[in-house]
Amino acid sequence: MEELLKKHNFAFKKRYGQNFLTDANLLRAIVADAGVGEEDAVLEIGAGAGALTRVLSEKAKRVVAYEIDRSLQPVLAETLSGCENAEVIFRDFTREKMSAVEEELGGAYCVVANLPYYVTTPVVMKFVGESKNCKFLTVMVQEEVARRFCAAAGTGDYGAVTAAIAHRGECKMMRRVSRELFTPRPNVDSAVVKFDFTRGGFAVKDELCFRDTVRCAFSSRRKTLENNLMSAFSLPRERAGALLRALGLPEGVRGETLEPARLGALSDLIFETVRRP
Repeated sequence: MEELLKKHNFAFKKRYGQNFLTDANLLRAIVADAGVGEEDAVLEIGAGAGALTRVLSEKAKRVVAYEIDRSLQPVLAETLSGCENAEVIFRDFTREKMSAVEEELGGAYCVVANLPYYVTTPVVMKFVGESKNCKFLTVMVQEEVARRFCAAAGTGDYGAVTAAIAHRGECKMMRRVSRELFTPRPNVDSAVVKFDFTRGGFAVKDELCFRDTVRCAFSSRRKTLENNLMSAFSLPRERAGALLRALGLPEGVRGETLEPARLGALSDLIFETVRRP
């Protein structure tokens, strides 16, 4: 891969967070983690030099890869030579409308990607909040971010992002990946995380109220949930306390100790008794 990049005078651009994977065994393992099959359509964000794209094309029915750096066009043309089922779109995925992306894909699909670190959370949350047809999301991210995505309630890594992901489906860390396997080498280790939007998750009565409730729960970890509710929803103490008692929550409970589904139940109660006219 290094020879191919040199051949086309490619220079890594720090602003794009370019850290390429070339280890064939790891690439095949990532595709196996994703569970890509011969009838699947796959979306990749950040094709890079196309190493993962090529492995995906060998397993999937169709691969659509986004790449922001047009200087990689000759590299990808060579890497993906003969991959008739792979298409590269040279645009910034973060600026794309999810509805347009899904219309292009034409039905159910899965995402497999080595995400640039600087767009990891925005891209994941774009799928969590906006996608309609995504079945699975299997992505390489910084290890510390992976821990936050999959954290258990009450732990230091648990936060608003964790709850939002759990609302949509299940999240599992599949494998740790050493920084030594990237070119150029980043300063941190990574992990492969899989989001399964076909399992788990839970419904809420109002999405906006759920987001506001989650934001309220984690707005100040030093304060009790009762105090955060008073501030976020302009409630008197007795009414905020009544909401918690209605759910059987103890006095002095803190938001970060509530599991995602419990936060969903709280948001439903707030929607019914506070928000709904």
